[in-house]
Amino acid sequence: MKKVLAIILGGGAGTRLYPLTKLRAKPAVPIAGKYRLIDIPVSNCINSDIFKIYVLTQYNSASLNRHISRAYNFTTGFTEGFVEVLAAQQTPENPNWFQGTADAVRQYLWLFQEWNADEYLILSGDHLYRMDYGDFVRRHRETGADVTISVVPMDHRRASDFGLMKIDQAGRIVDFSEKPKGDALAAMAVDTTILGLTPEEAKKSPYIASMGIYVFKREALVKLLRDFPDQTDFGKEIIPISAKDYNLQAYLFNDYWEDIGTIEAFYDANLALTQQPHPPFSFYDEDAPIYTRQRYLPPSKLLDCHIRESIISEGCILKNCSVTHSVLGVRSRVESGCTIEDTLIMGADYYQPFAERQTKEDCASDQIPLGIGADTVVRRAIIDKNARIGCNVQIINKDRVEEAERESQGFYIRSGIVVVLKNSVIQNGTVI
Repeated sequence: MKKVLAIILGGGAGTRLYPLTKLRAKPAVPIAGKYRLIDIPVSNCINSDIFKIYVLTQYNSASLNRHISRAYNFTTGFTEGFVEVLAAQQTPENPNWFQGTADAVRQYLWLFQEWNADEYLILSGDHLYRMDYGDFVRRHRETGADVTISVVPMDHRRASDFGLMKIDQAGRIVDFSEKPKGDALAAMAVDTTILGLTPEEAKKSPYIASMGIYVFKREALVKLLRDFPDQTDFGKEIIPISAKDYNLQAYLFNDYWEDIGTIEAFYDANLALTQQPHPPFSFYDEDAPIYTRQRYLPPSKLLDCHIRESIISEGCILKNCSVTHSVLGVRSRVESGCTIEDTLIMGADYYQPFAERQTKEDCASDQIPLGIGADTVVRRAIIDKNARIGCNVQIINKDRVEEAERESQGFYIRSGIVVVLKNSVIQNGTVI
C-alpha cells in the first residue's frame, strides 16, 4: 500500500445538505455525536495502511482544515504519512475554481505525480461505510485493470439515483449509465450472481451501482485527464468515456454503505446507529476503528434521567430528562423536564460557565444559554452546534410541514425534519 496515493473529494457546495453546510464543508459535517464525515474515508485509509492522503475542497473549508490539522498528525519521523487539505486555487494556467470531481484532480495532478505512486485511490468525503481498501487495490492489480470501480448491488427502488453499469462474465465493465430512468433503467439490469451474490440476493438487487470510489492506474488517470480536458466529472464523463478503450473492472462491496447526500439520509443514518442489538453500521470495531480528534473531555453526567436507545457522547450534562432514540453530541446540555425523541443534537464547541446556566426558576431571563432549556420538547429534529434553545420550547413540526425556509427564525424544515441552525437562538415558549 506504500505505492497508493489517496485523494478524497471534499464535495461541492453541499446544497442538498444545507443548512448543515451553511458554515462548513460537507466532509466537516458532524456525525454520530463526536465524529465528522471526513473521518470515515481517512480512517479507512489508515486501517488499510494507506498513509498519503489528500483532501480536495473549495467551499467553507476553514472548519475542515482545523479538524484535520488537530486530528491527523503523522510526525513520528518514521513515515511519510500525511493528511493534507488542498483548496481550490487560481493559477496563471488555470484561473477557474474546481468545475467537478475530475477537474479538481486534474488541477492538482502536477502535485500527485511528484509522489512515487502506482495507483491513485479516488474517494468521496460524504459516505458512511467501513472498507479495507487493501482488498480493493489487490483486486485492481490482479485483474490488470486500468480503472476499478467499487460497486454495490442495488434494488429497483433506488437504482435510478446512482450510476449503473453492466459487466461481462470476467467482471469487466462494458456499459455505463448515469442515473437512468424508465426504459433506460430496465436495460441496465444484470445477473449480479456474477459478482458472487446468491440467486435470492441477485433477484432482490438486479443492478450494479457505482459507489463513486475508484482505483486508477497512474498512467491511465494521467492520460484520461489530459486527453479529455473538457470533461470535468468522473461519474458522468470520464468513466463512461473510458469504458470503450480501457480495462474497467468492478469490485463488489456487499456491506453497509450509505451516501450521506441529503438531510433525510443524514438524519436516518445517524439515528440508525442507535438500533439494538445490531445497528446496520457500528463504530465499535477494535480491528478497524474510526479515528477523530482527541478532545480530552470529562465523562458525561446524567442526573435522574430516562435514556432509551440513544447515544450520549462525552462531556454531556443531562438533568431529570427523557431521551429516546436520539444521538447527543459532545458537550450537549439538556435541562430538567425536557423530552428528546428521534433527534440528533450535535452539541457544542465550548462550555459556558455555570453562572450563565438557566434553570426553571429564571426562565424569564432573555439570556438564552447553550443547550436545551427546561421543559422543552424536541421531536424528529436536528439541532446543529452551539444552538441556544430556551425554556418551554416545542420543536415538534406541529403543522406537519415538509419543506420550509425560516432562516431568520433560526431553522429550516427538510423532508419533515426540523433543522435548527448552528449558533441560532430559539426564544422561550417558541413552538415550531
